[in-house]
Amino acid sequence: MLLSELVQKLNLEIINEGIHMDDPVEGGYCGDLLSDVIAAGRRRDVWVTIQVHENIIAVATLKDFTAIILAKNSKPLPETLENASSENVTLLRSPLTTYQLVAELTHLGISGER
Repeated sequence: MLLSELVQKLNLEIINEGIHMDDPVEGGYCGDLLSDVIAAGRRRDVWVTIQVHENIIAVATLKDFTAIILAKNSKPLPETLENASSENVTLLRSPLTTYQLVAELTHLGISGER
């Protein structure tokens, strides 16, 4: 599935205007402990988190994630938004809880297993 399709199906808000909307989403990962995300996240995952500090951009870049989805309408810090734009990391937001987002991703066939 393309990121643009996922954004539409989950009604996600694009925080930094669609840098990688045609990139594929091959899986997903959910977590707020950065060391865990680094250890287990995979290339082309979408990452669901409530973390908003600038270190999430470094992790997403390191792991080559397709996008970060901020749950519970979490608002990124200004420096996070700046870094996302400079590092070409797509930030998305949803009012859904982390649990609800993961359930919806699973329902759409986006798994944490590959």
